[in-house]
Amino acid sequence: FRTQYTLFYTDARAGLEVRCVGVAFNDFPTAEWTVYLKNTAAKDSPIIENLQALDTDFSCGSKGQFVLHHNRGDDCTVNAFAVLKTELVPGTVKQFTSVNGRPTNFEWPYYNLNAGGDGIMMAIGWPGQWASQFIRDEALNLRVLGGQELTHFKLRPGEEVRTPLIALLFYQGDWIRGQNLWRQWMLDHNFPKDYGKRITPKLAGVSGHHFPGLMCNQKEEILFIDRFLEEGIQLDYWWMDAGWYVCDPAVGWPQVGTWEVDPKRYPDGIRAISEHAHAKDIQTIVWFEPERVSGGTWITQNRPEWVFGGANGGLFRLDEPEAVRWITDKVGKIITEQKIDLYRQDYNIDPLSFWRNNDTEDRQGITEIRYVEGYLAYWDELQRRHPGMMIDSCASGGRRDDLETMRRALPLLQSDCEFNPVVHQCHTYGFDLWLPFHSRGAVRTAPECNSYQMHGCIASPMMSFCMDMRKKEYDYEMIRKYVKMWREVSPYYLGDFYPLTPYTTANDVWMVWQFDRSSDLSGGMVHAHRRGDCYFRSADFALQGLDPAARYQITNLETGQSAKVTGSDLMSKGLRVDIDEKPGAVIITYEKVK
Repeated sequence: FRTQYTLFYTDARAGLEVRCVGVAFNDFPTAEWTVYLKNTAAKDSPIIENLQALDTDFSCGSKGQFVLHHNRGDDCTVNAFAVLKTELVPGTVKQFTSVNGRPTNFEWPYYNLNAGGDGIMMAIGWPGQWASQFIRDEALNLRVLGGQELTHFKLRPGEEVRTPLIALLFYQGDWIRGQNLWRQWMLDHNFPKDYGKRITPKLAGVSGHHFPGLMCNQKEEILFIDRFLEEGIQLDYWWMDAGWYVCDPAVGWPQVGTWEVDPKRYPDGIRAISEHAHAKDIQTIVWFEPERVSGGTWITQNRPEWVFGGANGGLFRLDEPEAVRWITDKVGKIITEQKIDLYRQDYNIDPLSFWRNNDTEDRQGITEIRYVEGYLAYWDELQRRHPGMMIDSCASGGRRDDLETMRRALPLLQSDCEFNPVVHQCHTYGFDLWLPFHSRGAVRTAPECNSYQMHGCIASPMMSFCMDMRKKEYDYEMIRKYVKMWREVSPYYLGDFYPLTPYTTANDVWMVWQFDRSSDLSGGMVHAHRRGDCYFRSADFALQGLDPAARYQITNLETGQSAKVTGSDLMSKGLRVDIDEKPGAVIITYEKVK
């Protein structure tokens, strides 16, 4: 499905070799490349600076002006992943830069550039500090630049560095067509496979430090698993979140750096929970955070030279090969011995100041490059040692979801801003335009759970229940209802995504979207939310992607009511949706019938 090309450029005088490794995809209109620079001379190279992985001119010709569709990154608010549109009129200079070294922190390195029906999807794959610019001249041209934000360095003899990965997907039509081509390219060629197969929807139960008075321990982990099953909720994953390792109870889960299972709380190890889960056809997810190191832990006490910050703690030195080998062996051994199925990595530290403070004047950007290389090599080696194992990328929520990371991991937590229906709706709307597999934390406090809240929780291809299963007074009948509903509709989440209302955080509107899999499942679904201050109890929404000549069976999963409607009517007159409750939500499925 792909063809790789390698181009070489050399500068004999400077002894510099430039190697561009490009890939053309045969089943998608997509091309990508990564550039490598090597000093082949016997002395230091001249200074290399302002290095851009992407520097290209585009023309809108006679089709009108450029429109840039883009998103915010994660800032742990309702505005995370907000959907934005910028008209690049003559004279416009639009700049984006990630914040403090985490690539989707506040900004989002994915773009959809459309000019009168011709479009290009763009991504900067760099799990570090990137920058991009869109510079429109006074005529019809647009210059686009992107790469590592700061590069001003010399290369030592024999030394090689790389630039960020750049990916471009070309399309014709409206901007949503570009988003849907991108979604399918992500599923087919980027997201990791689940033991060789395309990822499918999953349901998880979560433990950890989330509940008052509960610190992880072997007894409670097993109790929670059994309670889910007792209530008729079959899990795909048991998710052990932060806190299972040796740490001071007074500090709790944030004290990381001693990567040993706490023998007091887990006398038989995590393995006992894994084996218990496996016997019930449940796999395990276990949380790690190797990049942030706390003072007073094994690493700071025994190998402080592996930490930016030394014995006081700070950032683990993934720029040092010896440190990378050690953490790979350490974590890899835990995964094997404890029978862990999915490795979850968090990243609750901003790395940029550590990187830049380590650079000399003539080596600015080098520490960041070596760190990024070490991080990617660490994950690659873990997956080589554990074939088929998936990784979950977390960084205080969704702050490291760049393309290089998404080639190795899934974003199983959109954001740390959770447990609010409007937040769930807004995040899912923005996230689904780019990354079609993700998860939401569902109902931390079950007594507050209601139908409207549950609809926000089930609006993802992975649902993760965060409930205190020691309590039996929750409305488990309602929860089972929505688990069943999610199981029914969840395959549609991996189809085409169509926003049917504008993106907004306002509380007096409807927010509605459609997922369509007419091409392979002959159907799809509409997820409609009427927010708390919305006056209108009914609205019509024009569906997209249907066969106008076909008839569809429409079913309201809340009421059970159904009807047959032509595709033509659904796309022109629209689907009438009624929601009496305020707030309220409903899922309506459609299936092609003869």
